[in-house]
Amino acid sequence: MRRQYSGNAQGVINGIGVVTCVYVNPQEDRFWLIDYRIYDPQGDGKTKWDPLKDMLSALVYQKGLPFTGVLMDSGYATKTVMLHIEQMQKTYSCPLKTNRRVDDSAGTTPYQRVDSLTWTQAERKQGKPIKIRGFPKDHKVK
Repeated sequence: MRRQYSGNAQGVINGIGVVTCVYVNPQEDRFWLIDYRIYDPQGDGKTKWDPLKDMLSALVYQKGLPFTGVLMDSGYATKTVMLHIEQMQKTYSCPLKTNRRVDDSAGTTPYQRVDSLTWTQAERKQGKPIKIRGFPKDHKVK
């Protein structure tokens, strides 16, 4: 047990950090728990993102599970995780925290918060390419 933030409780609680990997098949409207890891930074020295990266690597390189995309929450929307998923030639979908600094101007204006971006109707439906601060120079996400 450790003190940790809980999105469900919207605050810090005593709990066990469990990172789960669930496989979803929307055609069959079914899901399966594929893997889980206990997040124990004091015991194993790993970061919050290491268990996720370990599970995804095992799915791709050891288990050979056929999947194309990863859905994750904003707590895992980091450069390390996103680039790791891209390196495995998979896609990802995740919200960015509202204070995340991004650029949608191709470098003509300074980075700004995600929640201050303006969106056209087409961009609301299809997304728009942005550069996230701290990512490689020409790397954009949608």
